[in-house]
Amino acid sequence: MLSERMLKALNEQLNKELFSAYFYLAVASYFKAQNLDGFASWMEAQAEEELGHAMKFYDYIFDRGGKVELERLEKPKEDFESPLKAFEAVYLHEVGVTQSIFKLVKLAREENDYATEQFLQWFVEEQVEEEATTKSIVDKLRLIGDHSQGIFMLDRELGARKAQLRNLMTQGV
Repeated sequence: MLSERMLKALNEQLNKELFSAYFYLAVASYFKAQNLDGFASWMEAQAEEELGHAMKFYDYIFDRGGKVELERLEKPKEDFESPLKAFEAVYLHEVGVTQSIFKLVKLAREENDYATEQFLQWFVEEQVEEEATTKSIVDKLRLIGDHSQGIFMLDRELGARKAQLRNLMTQGV
């Protein structure tokens, strides 16, 4: 059974993960409007991944006898000055999510909630990957600068990542 404090914190994180998906869709729409479909595809896949993270929290809360509380999502930023500015916002968002996960781990330790601490370890590892991946793209965009050829090459590279659910839907499954 989860303490009230832990339940509240896990519900807050579930809602942050849902906002992350919403945020990534907003960034994807920015890229779609710029005809950078590869960047958009990467963001759509990321949105789907964030929904998966939210569902992990959703299931865990119920598995521990808690009640899920969904909150209203704020409107995410959806316009950026450049692909670099968009990915800088994404990177900073991931840094914020990492800090939020770390606070949850700290709370689990304070409450001697070993099951929740173990559950959160997957997210700790995931956030290391998320930050490294987005930072790498930011670094590439900084190197590319305003060179359109480099942007189009990176767009093609990022387009290799596809949202799985969307692919299934377009295939009629």
